[in-house]
Amino acid sequence: MQEINKDTVLCISLAGRPGNFGTRFHNFLYRDLGVNFLYKAFTTNDLEGAVQGIRALGVRGCAISMPFKEAVIPFLDELNPTAKGIMAVNTIVNEKGRLTGYNTDYIAVRELLIKNNVPNTASVAVWGSGGMAKAIVCALRELGFKNCVIIARNDVTGEALAKLYGYKTQKNFVGAFDVLINATPVGMHPNPDELSFPEETVKKAVFVFDAVLNPMETKLIKLGKSLNKKVISGFTITIIQAREQFKLYTGITPPDDMVEKAAEFARNV
Repeated sequence: MQEINKDTVLCISLAGRPGNFGTRFHNFLYRDLGVNFLYKAFTTNDLEGAVQGIRALGVRGCAISMPFKEAVIPFLDELNPTAKGIMAVNTIVNEKGRLTGYNTDYIAVRELLIKNNVPNTASVAVWGSGGMAKAIVCALRELGFKNCVIIARNDVTGEALAKLYGYKTQKNFVGAFDVLINATPVGMHPNPDELSFPEETVKKAVFVFDAVLNPMETKLIKLGKSLNKKVISGFTITIIQAREQFKLYTGITPPDDMVEKAAEFARNV
């Protein structure tokens, strides 16, 4: 076990429902690469105070999860283009007291859409309008997807997101879609028995995409697999976005095989 000392660099995460993935993934890579860093997960009821603590204590980096991805923006000094266009942050990097917000979710979603050969002619339904949905919709638009519908519980944010990228909205799951993307907490622990899309809608799809990490295999992903759909899980998204965070925090690009080992270690909680 790597010794913690006065020179150890701290990275953290802030989430409404903290999990163990980031802690296990990052600390595994720190240990194997011999980097004197430490990663710890937190939640908070005082987001502004937590961000002030990042600055005051010299915390190098902070992962931001639901429900803080938009709320954290006013407390930062600047936004990287990956976050500025989306207006959602999932990563903070501290450079000598100056806090910059990034969005590595967007990078992960874009990479996965390309790797899984999702055609931009496909019809897409995105369920949600929060920070993750923004990253997903931005990636869809950049890759040339034109037939996309936003289904949101919040009419105001749903309409705003659709208008920003030139997409449509609807209030229900009526219709057939080639691609289903869940960007809500539906199906997340402590309610893993919730199904984010109706079973009939899933049956009509080709690709099923769930951004929920905990549980690592949601009810939606299980259903998609049972119906022989092509599935993309929140776990897969998280691996890629965490790899990008690691690079931002340390300046090191970990080898692919090491990333896979770290992800497997993180999976076996």
